[in-house]
Amino acid sequence: MTIPQIPPFTVFGYGSLIFKVRYENGLVNHSPGFIKGYVRRFSQMSHHHRGTPENPGRAVTLIHKEDWDHYSASDPYPDDDTVWGIAYTIDPVHEKEARAYLDHRERASHSMILLVSSNWQHKNGYTLETMDIYDIVDGEARIVIHNCHCYVGRPDNPAFTGSEPLDKLSHHIWQSIGPSGRNKDYLYQLAEAVHKLSPASRDAHLFALEARVRELDSKLGDT
Repeated sequence: MTIPQIPPFTVFGYGSLIFKVRYENGLVNHSPGFIKGYVRRFSQMSHHHRGTPENPGRAVTLIHKEDWDHYSASDPYPDDDTVWGIAYTIDPVHEKEARAYLDHRERASHSMILLVSSNWQHKNGYTLETMDIYDIVDGEARIVIHNCHCYVGRPDNPAFTGSEPLDKLSHHIWQSIGPSGRNKDYLYQLAEAVHKLSPASRDAHLFALEARVRELDSKLGDT
């Protein structure tokens, strides 16, 4: 009798999970990749990590491109529709433990994660959806992971800010600070990590926002 093989548990990080991973039990592999039909934007209020309840900072969230089109009047890059991140493969023996860690992390920080799962659900203003992960292979975009599930932000999320003009958003990030540190450091770490993912990795809005905030550092001081 053939025993069916349990597939690995795969997680795709697109925010702080790219550069700050504190869970390593059963981690088998990690590799860069991207998804299509979504945008990553600093449109999630951060009340407890990169800001305060009185002055919430901004963290990235993942939004359907067609949903974002309704909020992108001030977005200088309205045609963005791919998001680069890192796919982590975890031994299925550790799946339950990894899910518990990621679930706690999401609730605590409002960070978005993509994960392989057999369940569909609404949670904390996000919808768990399926999609494929791509990478550039021999100069072409090819699917490297099928049927991943993703927590996608919804416009009815109470912490969702919608689109903000780049100058306004950059100044807000530049001056925001919370228990986890300066909001701009979160931006800088994410931008650096995305730059390093692959020669093909890009995020026009993220890189432009990074440049604006660094300009503020030059003009106003790196406080």
